[in-house]
Amino acid sequence: MMVALGTVQFGLRYGVANSVGRVSEDAAKDILHLASELGVDTLDTAAAYGNSEQVLGRIGVNRFSIISKIPPRVDNIESPSERVKRCVDQSLKNLQSDYLCGLLLHRPLELLEADGFELYDSLLNIKNQGLARKVGVSIYGPDDLEKLEAFDFDLIQAPMNILDRRLENSGWLDRLNKQGPEVHIRSAFLQGLLLMNEAERPEYFKPWRGLLRKYDAWVASQELTPLQACLGYLYNHSAISKVVVGVDTPVQLREIVEAANIPIPSPPESLQTDDQSLINPALWKL
Repeated sequence: MMVALGTVQFGLRYGVANSVGRVSEDAAKDILHLASELGVDTLDTAAAYGNSEQVLGRIGVNRFSIISKIPPRVDNIESPSERVKRCVDQSLKNLQSDYLCGLLLHRPLELLEADGFELYDSLLNIKNQGLARKVGVSIYGPDDLEKLEAFDFDLIQAPMNILDRRLENSGWLDRLNKQGPEVHIRSAFLQGLLLMNEAERPEYFKPWRGLLRKYDAWVASQELTPLQACLGYLYNHSAISKVVVGVDTPVQLREIVEAANIPIPSPPESLQTDDQSLINPALWKL
């Protein structure tokens, strides 16, 4: 299981545990330099991540494989093919790159709209032109995959962590492994919530204090750090190709890479929930 570096922090303030705000360009440069040294070869970005793509382009990313995303549609002025080509051209210009390793739809259920198949064909055209090696979707849960079974993808990005095991429990992780698309996992730390101690967690999470205390107690009982527990749970799943992690400092990246390939005992079944108000950060009211 390889670590991929998420770069949303290079363009936006991001994460419940973020105490430094948006990462400065100098710090981003240091993080990328260390990533290269540590063998981290993939960067995950998106047009929707503020000016993350421009920052990466200025620093220089030719030694990395880049994954970016088509932002959600805001109007119907352009055809899907015009929109996709414009977005890809802009991302490549921002990144100062000739092609993307991966191109994902940021809002995959657009494929279910009236012009969904035209949108899908537009992604394939980008791939056929050599502007993206792999195309796919960034999903919010396995329900999205149920709805998108008419489409074939090269790459799926999905949330999964100790508390959010929907991808595993639904059987979709095994299905994807058999079908062949590369699986990249995000939200390994639930935006940093699973790395915080109880005193640091915002008041919003009070309704889940019991579950989070059980999680803390289990991590301590296994003599693991929260970082080792979160990454070890994912490491136990061979179907996962990469785990996308965001960092604020080079020190955090080194700690993550060192913890990434340590097998751990399976977490108890009781340490999970389907409660969207907890496992979907888009719904958090902080």
